[in-house]
Amino acid sequence: MGTFARPENALKRAEELINVEQKQEALETLHSFITSRRHRAWTRTHERIMFKYVELCVDMRRGRHAKDGLIQYRGICQQVNITSLEEVIKHFMQLSTEKAEVARNQAAEALEEALNVDDLEADKRPEDLMLSYVSGEKGKDRSDRELVTPWFKFLWETYRTVLEVLRNNSRLEALYAMTAHRAFQFCKQYKRTTEFRRLCEIIRNHLANLNKYKDQRDRPDLSAPESLQLYLDTRFEQLKVATELELWQEAFRSIEDIHGLMCMVKKTPKPSLMLFSLQKSFNKKLNQKDLQLIASSVVLAALSVPPYDSSYGASHVELENEKERSSRVANLIAFDVEPKPENREVLSRSSLLLDLVAKGVMNCVTQEVKDLYHILENGSLPLDLALKVQPLLTKISKVGGKLSSASSVPEVQLSQYVPSLEKLAALRLLQQVSLVYQSMNIDNVSKIIPFFDFPTVEKISADAVKNNFLAMKVDYRKGAVFFGKKSLESEGLRDHLSTFVESISKARLMIYPPAKRDSKLGGTLTDLVDVVEKEHKRLLARKSIIEKRKEEQERQLLEMEREEEAKRQKLQKITQEAEQKRLANEFEQMKHQRLLKEIEDREREEAQALLKEAEKHSKKKGKRPILEGEKLTKEALVELARSEQLREKQEMEKRLLKLGKNMDYLERAKREESTPLIEAAFQRRLVEEEALHELEQKREIDVSRQRHAGDLEEKRRFGRMLENKNIFQERVLNRRRAEHHRRREEREESLKQIIQSRKQERETKRKWIFFLRSEEERQKRLREEEEARKLEEMERRKKEEAERKAKLDEIAEKQRQRERELDEKERQRKEEILGRSLAASLPPASRATEQPPAPAAAAAAAAPAAGKYVPRFKRVAGDGGGQVPPPAQTDKMSGGGSKADDRWRASGPPRSSWSSTRDRR
Repeated sequence: MGTFARPENALKRAEELINVEQKQEALETLHSFITSRRHRAWTRTHERIMFKYVELCVDMRRGRHAKDGLIQYRGICQQVNITSLEEVIKHFMQLSTEKAEVARNQAAEALEEALNVDDLEADKRPEDLMLSYVSGEKGKDRSDRELVTPWFKFLWETYRTVLEVLRNNSRLEALYAMTAHRAFQFCKQYKRTTEFRRLCEIIRNHLANLNKYKDQRDRPDLSAPESLQLYLDTRFEQLKVATELELWQEAFRSIEDIHGLMCMVKKTPKPSLMLFSLQKSFNKKLNQKDLQLIASSVVLAALSVPPYDSSYGASHVELENEKERSSRVANLIAFDVEPKPENREVLSRSSLLLDLVAKGVMNCVTQEVKDLYHILENGSLPLDLALKVQPLLTKISKVGGKLSSASSVPEVQLSQYVPSLEKLAALRLLQQVSLVYQSMNIDNVSKIIPFFDFPTVEKISADAVKNNFLAMKVDYRKGAVFFGKKSLESEGLRDHLSTFVESISKARLMIYPPAKRDSKLGGTLTDLVDVVEKEHKRLLARKSIIEKRKEEQERQLLEMEREEEAKRQKLQKITQEAEQKRLANEFEQMKHQRLLKEIEDREREEAQALLKEAEKHSKKKGKRPILEGEKLTKEALVELARSEQLREKQEMEKRLLKLGKNMDYLERAKREESTPLIEAAFQRRLVEEEALHELEQKREIDVSRQRHAGDLEEKRRFGRMLENKNIFQERVLNRRRAEHHRRREEREESLKQIIQSRKQERETKRKWIFFLRSEEERQKRLREEEEARKLEEMERRKKEEAERKAKLDEIAEKQRQRERELDEKERQRKEEILGRSLAASLPPASRATEQPPAPAAAAAAAAPAAGKYVPRFKRVAGDGGGQVPPPAQTDKMSGGGSKADDRWRASGPPRSSWSSTRDRR
């Protein structure tokens, strides 16, 4: 594959190959151009080539090609346009991530099995190859695995490639940190522990190479605050992901990385990344609420540590190793623990809690955390401990959120400590119960520990017994828990002689009490024993006083040391700030001088380049060369170069115009020659299509004839069942017609009753309205008469007005009561009608036993009630097709028979004719 002289030609050739689905050749074309010497000057076309190149690498999963291309492109863009390299890398990572997401969505069910590989960088295993050759069919799970795993391997290779390209580059520190964070999230999301360890080692090696090759060009400056912050953010994210993946060894190494980075630059990081003491000391924006939340988190984290030492029963070598690890952790986090020769503990739960109390952390926590600390550490009644702790844990679990005065700190949720605190409360309760009771029923133990069920309590207590924190046994046959001493039987054998002597002495005193011995020696010995006991008590009191004085003196010395340390740190801080200001001023001055020098050098180089270019053009065109002795300014050279460029542009336009004309003539000649050939091909195509059309037409006619013959045979076969079909259809229609008539009669009957009840309601309402209006008119006349009377009758008028209102309220209340009764009757009537409708919808067999015969029911439904008028539109046709004559008299409530007759007669044609028409249909 040859190389192209111009990038446009390489890009055009690659696009042509992609259009014809030859991606391999397109990738090789772009790769040969990128790695050639012609790919040295950056242009926008080179950027387009890189975008197309990384797209091909992602489509074909060619990580090695992508790495080579990005390294070459980095050398081009390093000094010219570093933003272009950043955009290309972001596009590369976005494409890889999208491909992996698509593969994950397609195989969502088998995703866990597809990612069940130990190492994404390992090649295909021999057993996988044997399985692919032996099994003849591919199952869905293996297909999903073959789809998902390669894309996730490529995504992991993408992260490694980008980190390798961006390492130790001061202009791409932010992109390097972003890529590292995304790689950490990838390992966290898919539980990739092997890749996480490898990623931590890669980042660690990059930092080591940065310190090893200090004279490297574009090397990041760790003394800059921005660079240091990015590197520390990356390490803290590494520590966070390591703890979430439960890789404690890698988390410890991450802490060492953070400590080494801090020691390397000798600067204190932002307090938002460190502990409570740094937040309190350096974060001036920290408010009281956030301080309480951080302090509460620190205290609860210390309380969540198990209250027993897990090194019980360990060997001397294991204890020494544990001591060394604790010392390293204490040095890394600057934990101040007083080293005592007799104390093996360097970093323990008790020392940590004492240090928190000494530093005043307990004064900043919330009241719930403080009460919980006193209950769990200072003791309480065993049966009341759970009742006191449970409401405090409920309140603590609701506390948390984002810190407003420390934006870079993640959310602090105190609910994460609740399970550990519940376990601690259960251990403290069992410990105190073991001191009070010898045995307890299992049900009672479950009641006093509401946090867990008894099997969970048993697991917790088994771990505590293993580490010599408790001594208890569970007997399920007796249903009880037995508490005892923590010492084992073998440990008690060491003091068996002293125990035997004490028992013999007690027996001797019981046999020979001091009161029965009358000898002088016995009295002297008794007095001597009293004197010795008093002297012993006095010595003990003196010893306790001396110890208290020593402790007070040590406390005062410790306070003095802390004050001196605070003064020293304050003075050191002031000195460091002054030094930083001085260094910043010097750096700004040096930067300003360097910029001026660079500007002068750049102008000098541009002038020399323009001078050489002008001499070259003058020699090429046969003009007089510019003599070295001539004095030309930069402006003159720029003007000369501009005029030369304008002239070359005009010549180029002339050549392009001439070339365009030649191409027009050539294209016209080609079309004139190809026109008869195209016409001949078109005529041949017409003949072929006509023959094809006739063939298809004949084939369609044959198929239609066959289909028509089959349809006739099918019609003849179904014609034998036509008579049975008509009989069945007539039977169904008759049954549905009878059902329709019955339901229509029932509906008309219900409507008639509803209309009658509404008429009665309207009449009653009209009478009440007339009565109320008459009453109002009367009262109005009374008020007009009362206005003419004297002022002494005003009191009487007020009383009458009050009586009138009470009477009206009583009348209104009676009216509402009547309306409610009418509504209740109407509801009962509708329920009865609904019940009859449901009974009518039953099958004929069940309906025959419950209802009268159809003719009798129809006659009963059709017969109107005596003395009531049946409207014309409600009259229905009888069995014989006639009409029921209207009654002779009308309802008295309607206000007259003739008007009512006219009103009902105007409602349209009779329903019987409509029913007959529908029956005929």
